[in-house]
Amino acid sequence: MYSDRTLLPKECLRLCALGTLALSDKPISYADLANSVRHFMSHIMGPSLDMMGSSLQLLKLEGLVKEDTANGSFSDAQLSLTTAGHEKFVELMQGNLRDTSGELSRLIMALKMRFLHLLDDDVRAEQIEILQDVCELDLDRVLALREEHSNEAGNFTGWLEMEVKRLEQKRDWLKSLLA
Repeated sequence: MYSDRTLLPKECLRLCALGTLALSDKPISYADLANSVRHFMSHIMGPSLDMMGSSLQLLKLEGLVKEDTANGSFSDAQLSLTTAGHEKFVELMQGNLRDTSGELSRLIMALKMRFLHLLDDDVRAEQIEILQDVCELDLDRVLALREEHSNEAGNFTGWLEMEVKRLEQKRDWLKSLLA
């Protein structure tokens, strides 16, 4: 059975939360984690109810985070990643990216770049190669469109040229990550 492993908005939220915990060398309070996730997500995509609709408390119920409630309530609890949480983080980091142009794809790319260094070397290299391939496909599409519309007047060809340069720069930067 075919399984599309492209990340959905709620999985991006989970990846951001789990990655934030993985980055930290100490537990993080629920409130600080929620604020950190909200801050990152809203600065990449702008405010979005789709991104904030999923509760971080589910991470605890699923055994992905553990809490120390020495201070009392869940909102005061100090959260840290469990082994299952780390495994889920690695799984989410390997989620697919269909293209690099849409808002959700931009968020996935930003999350991957933020947390890529937390992956093992071989998984990290594989992810960079996948991102390069996606970028190359985007570039090929834009180059074909530029070729098809090269004789048209107006601003479209200028915009396409700008997109080509942006994608070439992204491709070259991704190649440099493997060097």
